[in-house]
Amino acid sequence: MSAESGTSAGAGMGAQNGERGADTDTGASAGGGELERINPPHLAPPTGFSHAVRAAPGTMVFLAGQTALDGSGRIVGDGIVEQFERALTNLLDVAAASGAGPSDLAKLTVFAVDVADYRRHARDLGAVWKRLVGGAYPAMAVIGATRLWDETALVEIEGVAVVR
Repeated sequence: MSAESGTSAGAGMGAQNGERGADTDTGASAGGGELERINPPHLAPPTGFSHAVRAAPGTMVFLAGQTALDGSGRIVGDGIVEQFERALTNLLDVAAASGAGPSDLAKLTVFAVDVADYRRHARDLGAVWKRLVGGAYPAMAVIGATRLWDETALVEIEGVAVVR
């Protein structure tokens, strides 16, 4: 893996506008609790991610890395956008099976074999995010990887959810 990572992880995924000002935003959880998104005003405004997410006591669910594998175990999707959509759908399916909804996502890491390609498609990736997850952004990072377990995979997404 490369060392490329940073605060532009979700570039193009939409601005995080908190209901309680620029510093924090709370989102109702599928389990009835809340996650507090923390975005200090002296840092660069987050676009498509939150700088931090504070969770009330609950059950942490660790979501293994998901790629664009279909039910038969093969990678589907020719480009980063299609593979991102399938990987995110797979992650959300695993989360749901664990009792977590999209608003319970506290932390995600996206591994991309071509970060420049990820950036070029940031607007389209953001549209996929909005459609599948909505406007609640977890703490996120994008990490450049030389390759993933499945050689044809372009992206892998892992995460942590908190269910209350």
